[in-house]
Amino acid sequence: MNPIGLDLVTPNLSWRLNDERPGAAQRRYQVCVYHKDSPEKVKSVEFWDSGVVKSADSLVSYAGPDLQPHTRYQWRVRIWDQADKVSPWSEDAWFETGFLLPFAAWPAARWITASAEGEACPFMRGGFRLTARPLSARLYITARGLFEAHLNGRRIGRDRLTPGWTDYRKRIEYLTYDITGQLRRGANTLGVVLANGWYAGHLGWEASPNRQHYGAQPALLAVLRLVETDGTVRWLGTDDTWIWRAGPLLSADLYQGENYDARRELAGWSDARPGSSRGWMPVKPADFPAVELNGKTMPPVRAIEMVKPVDIRTPGPDRQVVDFGQNLVGVVRLRLRAPRGTRITLRHAEMLQDYGEPYTDNLRSARATDHYVARGGGVEIFEPRFTFHGFRYAEISGLPGGLAAKDVRAVVMHTEMSPVGTFETSNPLLNQLQRCIRWGQKGNFLEVPTDCPQRDERLGWTGDAQIFLTTASFNFDIAAFFTKWLRDLTDAQHESGAFPDVAPDLLKLMYGPKRKAGNAAWADAGVICPWLIYQRYGDVSVLGRHYESMVRWIDYQERTADDCIRPDTAFGDWLAPDAARPNWASTPCDLIGTAYFARTTGIMAQVARILDRDADASRFERLQKKIVRAFNRNYVTGDGRVLGDTQTAYLLALGFDLLPVALRSRAVVHLERALARRNYHLSTGFVGTPLLAPVLSRVGRTDLAYRLVLNETYPSWLFPVKNGATTMWERWNSWTPQGGFGETAMNSFNHYAYGAIGEWLYAVVGGIDLLERGFRRILLRPRPGGGLTFAKATLKCPHGLIRSSWMLNEAGLQWSVLVPPNTTAAAVPPATALTDMTINGTPWLEHTGVRRADAIEGEPTLSLVAGNYDFHIPHPRVLST
Repeated sequence: MNPIGLDLVTPNLSWRLNDERPGAAQRRYQVCVYHKDSPEKVKSVEFWDSGVVKSADSLVSYAGPDLQPHTRYQWRVRIWDQADKVSPWSEDAWFETGFLLPFAAWPAARWITASAEGEACPFMRGGFRLTARPLSARLYITARGLFEAHLNGRRIGRDRLTPGWTDYRKRIEYLTYDITGQLRRGANTLGVVLANGWYAGHLGWEASPNRQHYGAQPALLAVLRLVETDGTVRWLGTDDTWIWRAGPLLSADLYQGENYDARRELAGWSDARPGSSRGWMPVKPADFPAVELNGKTMPPVRAIEMVKPVDIRTPGPDRQVVDFGQNLVGVVRLRLRAPRGTRITLRHAEMLQDYGEPYTDNLRSARATDHYVARGGGVEIFEPRFTFHGFRYAEISGLPGGLAAKDVRAVVMHTEMSPVGTFETSNPLLNQLQRCIRWGQKGNFLEVPTDCPQRDERLGWTGDAQIFLTTASFNFDIAAFFTKWLRDLTDAQHESGAFPDVAPDLLKLMYGPKRKAGNAAWADAGVICPWLIYQRYGDVSVLGRHYESMVRWIDYQERTADDCIRPDTAFGDWLAPDAARPNWASTPCDLIGTAYFARTTGIMAQVARILDRDADASRFERLQKKIVRAFNRNYVTGDGRVLGDTQTAYLLALGFDLLPVALRSRAVVHLERALARRNYHLSTGFVGTPLLAPVLSRVGRTDLAYRLVLNETYPSWLFPVKNGATTMWERWNSWTPQGGFGETAMNSFNHYAYGAIGEWLYAVVGGIDLLERGFRRILLRPRPGGGLTFAKATLKCPHGLIRSSWMLNEAGLQWSVLVPPNTTAAAVPPATALTDMTINGTPWLEHTGVRRADAIEGEPTLSLVAGNYDFHIPHPRVLST
């Protein structure tokens, strides 16, 4: 990737080895960063040479002279392989810096707004002349609200909902575009459409003042940086010479939808020589408190794919209900012909009621409705651009004659993320569960990790994010996505050190200081998420960036605890089925808080050691031991019972290593008893569910994990799948055949949290997990069971593709493994004995690159260097359920 507008003073540089030889590895590296004579005729060439570094690291932070703004730097790398042979230099990659100074004023640019407030989206434009085409041109642009930019009649880029959502009181991101090819000699026009977006639109639920939390109307800031052929730099920015007017976008809102009247379209409004200026008015320059302006940290939201209808019903005249077969997030794209003035309405819904009507009660105050008025006279295309909806069904009304299937598509939108993982088995229901998890992630990873994408909420809930992060990283590359969101989370941290429930912290704006922060499992995302990103991607810089805020959270917990016992918190084991049943006690909130206090303090001890903060590390180690003692003193009996006697209570105690060794086996017995009491069904909520299957596998009861995961009756993961789910549901009983739809006030059908089971599917069923940060050392350990005859998992880790694929047949078990370059793997074959096992057709003991390693949990383990391995295991170990 060659980024433009990079605003990092110490960017990370990473590479992968393109080496298919068995045992391929890196022993040393050398990186050079440089810039040649720039278009500005800079003669002094600064560059950084790392020198030859003895290391297998393939992600390093730039450590040269200060980078200069608006400069393109090229870089290359070479490595010394396992035989200490040096490679050729790589092809050059490059990155181009943005402003680099977050509070610097942009030259020649001011914030501007429409001179009158209203619901209509303002169309703005500014003209300029060029005596010659420049050597290079960059557009730096942002908004308080949303923008879509055009230059000389053509849209710039393909990004959506830009610049995205941050706490506009503290930070706003900008985007950078190379527009050199769109400029022309003579007259040029830059045009921008603005919308309210997160800044001034509806945000939050109906019980609060739920719009204009940050400001009353959208505002624009943009500047062109032109480099002439002689090296002269020229700046042209938004100012009081710009003009604006209302156009066809009568309103646009993330919750309510978009209202577009094609009869009001402004022909040629952003052309190089726009037509009449009649109706255009001067803009109003605006002054705002200084905030940080940062280059976009992650890829923006984009239209990723199109989905065709699987069914179209016609329940009445001029009314159709389109089924796209998949609950998704985005908008509907219509291709139509209609008489001028025809008003078409699109309503969106995740489900249908029994009589075929869209079910919209669960949207609460979000109307999720788009309107289009036809211009007439030919083919028209309607595709909303400043909203998004969560839906499977779209009701289209008002169009005479209706639509054919070829004329309607669902446009899937989310933050652009590269797919990295696949998972499939011989069980169709598990495969559909995996599809539900992936689609839930796609729909909710839109600018921030939202809880749900359809109702009047769509907030970056911290608890949901921390429990799902590992699963998310198996499906998509989320490093950049979480880099941005973790900055949102740090920006939202309260002065006390407590992290909020959502980031950006809209709830503080809605409710003021009385809104309690520091809730267990939610606020703990401030420590857990940076730690997991470090683990998954090997990037130590994420720990350094957030270290101080992580320390402040631990200090807050210690300061507000009572002898290391945390107070009750707001959510407990959120939406656990047993919490609503008087005959089963729910998991105590203070127990949950104390367990998480121990876990995050233990993480901080490790982080401090990694960052050479040894005094801090020792302090956190001592504190963590005190918390564990307090946990056992207050919540654990002498025979290993944990207060509350719930599945979640035992999962926290076992999963976070809070019990003495002597009591762990007893706690496992009590956990199984808690499962048996529910007929081996889960009774966990947001806190306990992510731990359930992983902890059972960790304590040697993968057989029970399979039994729970493969349950098809309520409550279970496969119950929604059996009942038609195409994304994860918010509740285990969001819909049941007996009771129909669940509680209207909070009943999302696209809520990714329970999809955290994906971590177990990849790691235990598929057999791919990590042993060292960034997958430098990989754990390959499939545990066949559950009646499965086949499973395959792949993961493109920072070093390359990992594969673990197994199949059971009459001859035994075939297990195919791929270990990428510059890594090693600890492989635990699912075999009752290794005696007759072969690799690539030969006895495993004769295979180069394979040797015995220390046993993992008492099971024979092999060490593998990079390469392909095909195991044949005549006597496999298969778990029964």
